[in-house]
Amino acid sequence: MPRAVVFDLDYTLAVPERDRETILTEATQAAGAPALTREEYLEAHRRNLTRESREPIFEDLLADRETDASPEAVATAYRETIAEALTPLAGVEGMLDDLRSEYRVGLLTNGPVRAQRDKIATLGWERAFDAALVTGELAAGKPDERAFQAILHELDVDPTEAVYVGDEVEADIFGATNAGMTAIQVLLEDSDPDPRATAHVDQSTIAIDLPTILHRLDSDSESDLEFESP
Repeated sequence: MPRAVVFDLDYTLAVPERDRETILTEATQAAGAPALTREEYLEAHRRNLTRESREPIFEDLLADRETDASPEAVATAYRETIAEALTPLAGVEGMLDDLRSEYRVGLLTNGPVRAQRDKIATLGWERAFDAALVTGELAAGKPDERAFQAILHELDVDPTEAVYVGDEVEADIFGATNAGMTAIQVLLEDSDPDPRATAHVDQSTIAIDLPTILHRLDSDSESDLEFESP
């Protein structure tokens, strides 16, 4: 029977009001840096470990460009622009409040510390969870089992007692199930349901549908216990 529900952040509970390409353009313009494409950014992201901030990414991207803009300034502008653009999905704040009356509620989000903590603060969610971890603070990020073990430790529950809710197949669904948790996949418009997820919920209706799914898991667990009793 679930005792805890753990959430991913980006595209699970909150989404940017503008696409990432536009946000990147706005940030580079604000910092006085040369234009960068989303593809260039993603390639640099894959090459650089980000723990505290995205500064290593922009240091890589600006290395061969003539500019007076510092990597720190661009990283700060990008972080602030993303946080400012982020908005909660409909109904999720009330959903989180309601869930905390029944479950331990956690957050486990991939990303550098400053960026993800800024998002949480901008959303006003510092007290929305019983525990909230950013993988930049940890020894490993999702899908590494150690990231999931860290949030389980913070919530004081076993993997079999926890449900993880996220949208990314590799980081969230594989990561959670590999760590022994039940996974619920958040489906975006272009998502394919992953069979490793116990249930699937549309992003647009997560606040309505997720509590029903969790209660069904509770009921299924109680039925199994009744069936197995001597």
